[in-house]
Amino acid sequence: MANKLLFLLCVVALSHYALVAIAGKSYYEVLQVPKGASDVQIKRAYRKLALKYHPDNNQGNEEANLRFAEINNAYEVLSDSEKRNIYDRHGEEGLKQHMASGGRGGGGGMNFQDIFSQFFGGGQMEEEEKIVKGDDVIVELDATLEDLYMGGSLKVWREKNVIKPAPGKRRCNCRNEVYHKQIGPGMFQQMTEQVCEQCQNVKYEREGYFLTVDIEKGMQDGQEVVFYEDGEPIIDGEPGDLKFRIRTAPHDVFRREGNDLHATVTITLVQALVGFKKTIKHLDEHLVDISSKVSFTCSL
Repeated sequence: MANKLLFLLCVVALSHYALVAIAGKSYYEVLQVPKGASDVQIKRAYRKLALKYHPDNNQGNEEANLRFAEINNAYEVLSDSEKRNIYDRHGEEGLKQHMASGGRGGGGGMNFQDIFSQFFGGGQMEEEEKIVKGDDVIVELDATLEDLYMGGSLKVWREKNVIKPAPGKRRCNCRNEVYHKQIGPGMFQQMTEQVCEQCQNVKYEREGYFLTVDIEKGMQDGQEVVFYEDGEPIIDGEPGDLKFRIRTAPHDVFRREGNDLHATVTITLVQALVGFKKTIKHLDEHLVDISSKVSFTCSL
């Protein structure tokens, strides 16, 4: 509870800086949606950006924390029909005057707790769970024992489909709306109608680029390095995730068993009888001396 309270206080503090940084950039630009975006588009954009810039996914990144506060500030306004209407007509200054004069939401500032409760489940954001999501892409990635022991990074070439604008319009954001039709005196029939918006047409294009996959010290087989929303895209939905699943590559000298390293050293029969001294090079290239003194007794 104390950690959650501290987290909320940090976000609220960052929001004050966000208000300054957001100056000159509209709330629509912050959420990366057009001015005429529907409520569903705004919620979808918020959920996508909040996941990307959430402090849990960007620990120690002050720029991401500031961006997260900006996103919450923009969503708090655009998700409220009254505030959005005032903002569209009079801008941010008009919205501030409205709130200062006792308008709905005035004096209370941003209610981040409500936004978080929506984001993490419950409330209006529950419908966001119904948004179609593209396929996750899982890549088995061989990491050397050296990288797993000391940490390192790998450059990986990634090719995927990318959604690009195309000529024409298409039906999008389709939803079912229920209405009642009068069929006689005091008699009504419930009807369901599919309602769609007109969106810019899109197409898939193949693109490739390099990704840097960071290997942390001590990573285990099966651990994953996740690139959120870098999986397969899907029209009118959210991209899946790209997951690199770590797998220990074979090594010429060592083999890993849990957090232990094992090596097989070949010795001669004479060395087995009288003892031996050998030096092997460790993963970080420092030298390790090993020896064995063996006493041998033979009786007839």
